[in-house]
Amino acid sequence: MKPDHHGLHQAGAHLPSKGVLGAAMGVVAVGAAVGLAAERYAVGRTRLRPDPEREQPFFGLPADRTRSVVTPDGVPLHVEEVGPRDAPLTVVLLHGYIQELAVWHYQRLALAGEGLRLVLYDHRSHGRSGRGAPDTATIDQLGEDLLLVLDEVVPRGPVVLVGHSMGGMTVMALADRHPELFGPRIVGVCLVSTSTGRLADLTFGLPAAVLPVTRRVLPWLTRTVRRRPSVFEHGRRVGTDLAFLITRFGGFGDRAVSPAVVQFVEDMGARTPVDVMAEFYETFTGHDKLAALAVLVDVEVVVVAGEKDLITPLDHSQAMADALPSAELVVVEGAGHMVPVERPERVTAAVRGLLDRVRRVEPRAS
Repeated sequence: MKPDHHGLHQAGAHLPSKGVLGAAMGVVAVGAAVGLAAERYAVGRTRLRPDPEREQPFFGLPADRTRSVVTPDGVPLHVEEVGPRDAPLTVVLLHGYIQELAVWHYQRLALAGEGLRLVLYDHRSHGRSGRGAPDTATIDQLGEDLLLVLDEVVPRGPVVLVGHSMGGMTVMALADRHPELFGPRIVGVCLVSTSTGRLADLTFGLPAAVLPVTRRVLPWLTRTVRRRPSVFEHGRRVGTDLAFLITRFGGFGDRAVSPAVVQFVEDMGARTPVDVMAEFYETFTGHDKLAALAVLVDVEVVVVAGEKDLITPLDHSQAMADALPSAELVVVEGAGHMVPVERPERVTAAVRGLLDRVRRVEPRAS
């Protein structure tokens, strides 16, 4: 029931004094401070435990070749290559939302030196690539960017595409607009923790009752971020411990995951401007590439999913596998959305299995 402010004033009802309000605000402030202190204590203890991944050079792996591919709208895409130019097979690795090509750290280490050419690049407005205009923050545009990278960097020879999250959606966008490439040129696809659509219905592990609220609040929040990004950038800087906990909860299934790995993922997010995060929101809510899966029937496909993925839940991967009866579905037990770094050996094994199947087929690309 709404308070009758007019009646209160008319009747001379007792309103809380400034002293009471001040005391109440003080209690709230103390409670918040205690909660923040407890949170920082918990994060501090987590970060202090022995961690063999702490020395990993997540952002520092050397490339054999580095180049920039400039899109028609003037955005330079940062591209790195590992392995011989004349390798018989090229693997293109596509990262996810608010990530960078560095997310493939473990797969890059494992696959380098196996006679492959690895091609990795940062999506527009991510990592070391240039900033795109807000209206180009779409999955379809990322698909066109991928086409350009293929034309400029991998003009000949068979190609396998490996996409995580938004990277997998980028592969599906390419299939939707350029189906003729799949089979003759693109001979294999690995879709990791991704989805063909229905992302507007996600609750991110919260009760289903919150869905009507998130559908109203998130669009408003993203518009506000785009109008006043500096305010949100400041809030993100002062809340690093909270960001660490949110990253661990939302991105990983195993609470015992390496703190250094969690920090690495949080760092990638922190390096992405908040207005870029907001600009891409709408493309996820409208993403629908289920029909594009039909294009993939002519290529070898493996679908990899974390059992506890809150961002692109397991049933999304199951739906893709059901639509592609010849595809292999790999479910990584206990893993979350960031399965390439949480269970890197499982993802690498899935990619290797895909490459073995592709190699058994006579290369058809020219």
